[in-house]
Amino acid sequence: MANDDNNVSSSPPGDPTKSSDRTLPVQHATPWYRRRWIIVVAILLLGLFLLHHFTQSPQQPAAGRAQQVNPAITAAPARTGDMGIYVTALGTVTPTYTITVYSQITGRVIDVHYREGQMVRKGEPLIDIDPRPYQATLKQAQGTLQHDMGLLAQAKMDLQRYKDAYARNAIAKQQLDDQAQTVVQYEGNVKADQGTVAYDQVQLEYCHIVAPIAGRVGLRLVDPGNTVFAGSGSTLIVITQLQPITVVFNVSEDDLPQVQAQLQGDTQLPVDVFDRADAHLIESGMLASLDNQVDTTTGTVRFRAELPNKGLALFPNQFVNSRLLVRMLKGVTLVPTVAIQHNGTDDFVYVVKPDNTVSVQNVTVLTTNDQDTAVQDLNAGVTIATTGFDRLENGAHVTVRTPAQRQRQRQAQSRPNTPSSMASQ
Repeated sequence: MANDDNNVSSSPPGDPTKSSDRTLPVQHATPWYRRRWIIVVAILLLGLFLLHHFTQSPQQPAAGRAQQVNPAITAAPARTGDMGIYVTALGTVTPTYTITVYSQITGRVIDVHYREGQMVRKGEPLIDIDPRPYQATLKQAQGTLQHDMGLLAQAKMDLQRYKDAYARNAIAKQQLDDQAQTVVQYEGNVKADQGTVAYDQVQLEYCHIVAPIAGRVGLRLVDPGNTVFAGSGSTLIVITQLQPITVVFNVSEDDLPQVQAQLQGDTQLPVDVFDRADAHLIESGMLASLDNQVDTTTGTVRFRAELPNKGLALFPNQFVNSRLLVRMLKGVTLVPTVAIQHNGTDDFVYVVKPDNTVSVQNVTVLTTNDQDTAVQDLNAGVTIATTGFDRLENGAHVTVRTPAQRQRQRQAQSRPNTPSSMASQ
């Protein structure tokens, strides 16, 4: 029994710690990961509460302010005027004539008379080739011609004598006929000699190359001392005519009917040519012709306009923007282009009424450019809103400001705060 008592309690009597462990119930601590999830959930709930508070509470004052302040806009009156219907296209400047000069004889170049890029007149000398071999050949042909002409003259005199003798029955008829054919033979020789002389004269003229047209020469392609050969295909000079000059541009086949309708009579359609940026007018001319078929790859027709090019501002192969005036609209209603609004396929404007309210007015656009638009279904004289469209609706009250007032307001808003304004604040 003593052993059993010893096994039951080995702690010394009177130890309070050990006795409490035996009598009190065991308490388990909360795990650490459960405490972390509780904190996370609490933070999320607090964040949702703050987000709801700050997004919902300011809406009512903002709506109140929108109802109290009328949107400020600028406006312009619709007016009556003229506007043309144009067809625009990208064009290429093309010389009226481009001449490539080759040598038609073989010889040595002895002189070049032009400067690179020079404007030359028709018939002005350009290049000289050594003429001495051709002068000698011409003299030889002229000598042969002179010899044969002498023989022909002698044969004609003998023929006359034979005719007189035959009239007196002094010679036979055969002798007279033979002399007549001799004259014919000499006449043939003279004609052949004349042709040789004419050919040699042309060859001699080829030694002096002159400008076939008036225009501008290109870069020099041959220098004095070089030998050129007939039929070699070596270019000696290129001349392009610049006055007048043409512009070739492609027009959509959809625009072809209205252009052809204007060309039925003797009407000439004006063409304006602008630079590549389509900002500056370079030259104005007239439509000269159009191609006889539609390009199936692009669905366009080539048009050619002729322009005087007085200031030589147009250069061959230059890219330009062409604008063809098809028809002029007289006495139509014009509004600023910025005033036209679009709703799908419909066009409309905001009309400002005398009580400073706006109403939506549907219009039909006839033609437009960067500044003005010609419309139907709108009377001239009404006031049209030109800004502030994002705040406009049918029946809305507005405050109309002039463009100058709006510009001053923008400048005031963009101007940095001055010491006086900061002090007032």
